[in-house]
Amino acid sequence: PARATPPPQERDEHEHLNLVFIGHVDAGKSTFCGQILYQTGQVDARTIEKYEKDAKEKNRDSWFLAFIMDTNEEERARGKTIEVGRAHFETTSKRYTILDAPGHKNYVPNMIAGACQADVGVLVISARKGEFETGFDRGGQTREHALLAKTLGVRMLVIVINKMDDPTVEWSQARFEECRDKLTPFLKTCGYNTKKDVVFIPISAYTAGNIMKRVPETAPWWDGPCFLETLDSLPTCERNRTAALRLPILSKYKDLGTVVEGKVEQGTVSVGDKLCIMPNRTPVEVLNVWLDQDEVSYLVGGENARVKLKDVSDDDIQAGYLLCPRGAAACPAVRKFEAQLAIVELLDHKSIFSAGYTAVLHVHAAAEECSVMRLTASIDKKTGARSKKAPMFVKSGAVITCIIELEQPVCCETFEVCPQLGRFTLRDEGRTIGIGKILGFVPDE
Repeated sequence: PARATPPPQERDEHEHLNLVFIGHVDAGKSTFCGQILYQTGQVDARTIEKYEKDAKEKNRDSWFLAFIMDTNEEERARGKTIEVGRAHFETTSKRYTILDAPGHKNYVPNMIAGACQADVGVLVISARKGEFETGFDRGGQTREHALLAKTLGVRMLVIVINKMDDPTVEWSQARFEECRDKLTPFLKTCGYNTKKDVVFIPISAYTAGNIMKRVPETAPWWDGPCFLETLDSLPTCERNRTAALRLPILSKYKDLGTVVEGKVEQGTVSVGDKLCIMPNRTPVEVLNVWLDQDEVSYLVGGENARVKLKDVSDDDIQAGYLLCPRGAAACPAVRKFEAQLAIVELLDHKSIFSAGYTAVLHVHAAAEECSVMRLTASIDKKTGARSKKAPMFVKSGAVITCIIELEQPVCCETFEVCPQLGRFTLRDEGRTIGIGKILGFVPDE
């Protein structure tokens, strides 16, 4: 018999937000995450002492806070985050999951996996003389990360200008404003509404300045909130609980059965639900559901899920597959669609974009080889009007509509139906070439 839905007081109804920490290598992301966990009491002083000792032995005295997030030895030895670190903390009004994404450009696919789970992006910028410039220049990761965050559905950006305590900065208001004013026009081109969706804050991750407490003594000019106050005051997310379930699978493992992990993009998943895994239409049943470490009876849109499934082996599941209802409400799996695409950056040897271009398409947790079949129109960036004639080719900076064909069917939705499953990124040779949204599906001939 179907179990009655348990009363909701079984679980913490505080709003839950996923924060992804992104930015250029060495901007201080891991140190900042470590400091938040230390300040909110998630890590005790004894552990911190041990990390200080480990860091000294590696001649990396200032990195001990990063060790809280960078747990594997390779990361510690090289001082680079590789995997997406994950941790939790809460304030009086909200629960948070921290996703500490790698900054190095070799690990952008890992960063994409981190960002596609996030609601809010924390873009960490170094104010240190020279470092801000390196991160923001053409080869730096700052631009690519901000752009990817937007495509992957991160709707708000908190831009943290870090290292304000550095001797080259000394909490200078002028330096803070210079960084802010240089970033703002770029963020507008990514599609952020800089008045509503973007907040700038000065901090020092190393000294904990302006993270939990404001710093009137070092920065008398700053009359805004500290970092945690900013997070608590962000507007609530629209969670779309009543829509058909869409849960892209990020990873899977065996644990007395098959467990999948991912973020519920919309809808609700409850124990006992009879669902299917697309694109293979494998029927499954939900045995257990976890939120963070706690077993709960259901999860809703926006939450990071771990779900144990019955009737399926983990060999039949791949990252990028999707958990959804059976029958008519199942998620479409398509091979061809029409998209609106903004060409961000073309590689030097491919300075034009035309039919036949091949790349890797990243949509939610899936990555699949694809090729551009034909360009259908170019779009005027100022008016949004489509050209009557299809262009033969375009250059960097253009916005077009085109038909894209995938090697294998991928689960997605049109941007209008479900924006999280309708936006994608095209990458080629380790760089982001374009960002786009799916306008409609094209039936196979």
